[in-house]
Amino acid sequence: MSSSNPAPRLSLIMPMLNEAAGIQAALTLLQPLRETGVEIILVDGGSSDESVALATGLADRILISEPGRARQMNLGAQHAHSPVLLFLHADTQLPPGAENAAINSVLDALKTRHWGRFDIRLAGKSRWLPVISQLMNLRSRLSGIATGDQAIFVRRDTFFAAGSFPDQPLMEDIELSKRLKNIEPPASLATQVVSSGRRWDQFGAFPTICLMWRLRYRYWRGVNATQLAKEYRNAR
Repeated sequence: MSSSNPAPRLSLIMPMLNEAAGIQAALTLLQPLRETGVEIILVDGGSSDESVALATGLADRILISEPGRARQMNLGAQHAHSPVLLFLHADTQLPPGAENAAINSVLDALKTRHWGRFDIRLAGKSRWLPVISQLMNLRSRLSGIATGDQAIFVRRDTFFAAGSFPDQPLMEDIELSKRLKNIEPPASLATQVVSSGRRWDQFGAFPTICLMWRLRYRYWRGVNATQLAKEYRNAR
C-alpha cells in the first residue's frame, strides 16, 4: 500500500457460504473496527442466496472463491494488507460491545507470540452449552490446539511459513494448529468470543459431542479428512 494509505493494523478474514440470514448483522457489528484501522475481508464460497448482496458495502473487499473454508481463508490471507491475520467465522462474534478491546488484546499478544486464539462461549438453547464451552476451552489450553470457532489469529508471515490452511474439507483448523504449535504454543486469551451453538441445539448436545470426538479421534489415527467430512455430513 502507498504511504498515503498505511497498512491496516489487522486484517479480519471471514469465510462465508449461504449466510444471508445473519451476515448483515455480523458485519454491522464489525463496522466500528474499520474506523480504527481494521481491514474486513469477506470471502464467499459460491453462495446461492443473497449473502453477497447483503454484505456489499460492509467489508473492505469481497472475494469470490472456490467452495471450501480452507480455500476461502487462504485466499483472504493472500489479499490481506496487514501483517496480522484474524480468522472469524460468520457465526462467531468478537466479544459484544468490546470488539476493539479484543483486537487490542490480539495485537498485544502477537508482540511476543506468533499465534493464538480466544476462549469460546457457545450461545444457544441447550443447558449443556456452558459446560461444553468450558470443556472446549480446557481441552484447547491443555492440547495447544485451537478450533476455527475460537477465532484463530496469527502473524501473516508465520501463517505462510506454516503452509497456510491445508486444502481439506474438515479439520483444517486442527491441522493448522498442529503446524503452528510446532513453532510455539498459542497465546490463549481468556476473553470470550461468542459462537453459535445451533448444531448442539439441533442434533442434541451428547450426540454432537460424541460425533466430534469420534471424528477427531479418527483424524488423529490417520483417517483421511475427505472421508471424515462425508461422515460428518451424513451424521447431521
